[in-house]
Amino acid sequence: MSAGPGLPRTVLVLGGVSLLNDLASEMITPLLPLFLTGALGAGPAAVGLVEGAAEAAASLLKLASGRLADRGWSARGLVLGGYGLSNLARPLIGLAGSWGAVLGLRVLDRVGKGLRTAPRDGLISAAVAGPIRGRAFGFHRAMDHLGAMLGPLAAFALLAVGVGMREVFLASALFGALVLGLLLWGLPRGARLAPLGPAPSLRWGLLDARLRRLLVGIGLLALATVPEAFLVLWAAGEGLAAVWVPLLWAAAHAVKAAVAAPAGRLADRWGRLPVVGAGWAARVLLLLLLAAPGWPLGAVWALFLAYGAALAFTEGAERALVGDLAPRGLQGTAFGL
Repeated sequence: MSAGPGLPRTVLVLGGVSLLNDLASEMITPLLPLFLTGALGAGPAAVGLVEGAAEAAASLLKLASGRLADRGWSARGLVLGGYGLSNLARPLIGLAGSWGAVLGLRVLDRVGKGLRTAPRDGLISAAVAGPIRGRAFGFHRAMDHLGAMLGPLAAFALLAVGVGMREVFLASALFGALVLGLLLWGLPRGARLAPLGPAPSLRWGLLDARLRRLLVGIGLLALATVPEAFLVLWAAGEGLAAVWVPLLWAAAHAVKAAVAAPAGRLADRWGRLPVVGAGWAARVLLLLLLAAPGWPLGAVWALFLAYGAALAFTEGAERALVGDLAPRGLQGTAFGL
């Protein structure tokens, strides 16, 4: 998980920001399905609606913010605004009295994610040369997963001493404040992906054929990917007690943190496509295994962790490949797609 030599300040700062943000986020995320179904009496369909609407909002905003960054809007401003919105909305889930209120706050949280993701990835891609782009994204993803490991551990520690779920959610605001402080201090002012002006025309046929195939492949695989909220419900349905959910979540992200950076370096050495292809194949196989009922608890842990490893194995390579193939002036748009 070492940054290694040659990674610039922008990459290091955004890595630290992702660590803190995911620490705050993952204090809430693994508990949210249980909060919805237990404290608020929502059914699995409501859990699916909350997560589906939230991810749809993030997906739509990614493209819009990527286009704005390519038109010369301040990438720093988009990143700061996105993290700010998420870290304002997310702790307020602790005050929600209905699953409808959680839906609204969760959508705002993911709108923030949509605003920041494409400009942030564009800044990382622009900050490094092609030969170390996989390492840069691998480092960023490793920091992201390290925070996502620490968040559930913090939640577990608070729950273990008698703090309620709602108070855990509210406590995440502390780390959200640190996110904004680090961004304001560390991300260079005026950071942009392009000069002010119209972005190049966005026409599917003008994109590199390899980039088109990659984006289609990522989209198709996303349709077959199980939302992590449902993986939690799957584990609970297989007999995992609620108290162990934060620890399972933390263990999954520990595996992801351990895998992401070496996989990024491997993508620089062996090529992006072999790494992406191997990770996708492993993910499909694991989804088939998850569909089979009646796993013992040890196997539930093993499958959950293996699925996390398969996800992390491709993250840096996918982003590096998009950065390699994106046309000049369309970096933000490509990451938004």
